[in-house]
Amino acid sequence: MTSIGIPILETERLRLRAPAAHDLEASTAMWSNPQVVEHIGGVSFTREDVWSRILRYRGLWAMLGYGFWSVEDKSTGRFVGDVGFGDFHRDLTPSIEGVPEMGWVLDPWCHGKGFASEAVTRAMEWGRAHLEAPEYACIINPENTPSIRVAQKAGFVQAVETVYKNRPTLIFRHTARAP
Repeated sequence: MTSIGIPILETERLRLRAPAAHDLEASTAMWSNPQVVEHIGGVSFTREDVWSRILRYRGLWAMLGYGFWSVEDKSTGRFVGDVGFGDFHRDLTPSIEGVPEMGWVLDPWCHGKGFASEAVTRAMEWGRAHLEAPEYACIINPENTPSIRVAQKAGFVQAVETVYKNRPTLIFRHTARAP
């Protein structure tokens, strides 16, 4: 557990830890990459946007008792991306408000290495052990085939196709019980 109450999780290759100020540059590089934001609104994030995101990720933990982790490669310390849970009160039909929403985004340097599945699986294990939620949700652009595969591998099942911020969106659901 870190000094601010955000647990540190580990896998064979990854460390999931509290988002920190020193993540700003690597996170900005990731979030400003067109390949990263292609299916997440399509607009690159500024350094200021990313700083707000880091603060929001830490704030989720204080407000909800869960949130997002910064993910790093254990062998090098290199920033991998963000994985975790939120409740963003999204204007979605059907609503997922009150349901922990799993999300992940990884820097392109580590795409295709299984890091997303590894981190999501570990975060879901933590969620099942620590959250009193009957289910989890995630939203994915229907064209984001790699993220759909990660969701399915983690046990999420497509529930409905909807629209979020004028873009087609799939809502996936996962029961909270162990697989």
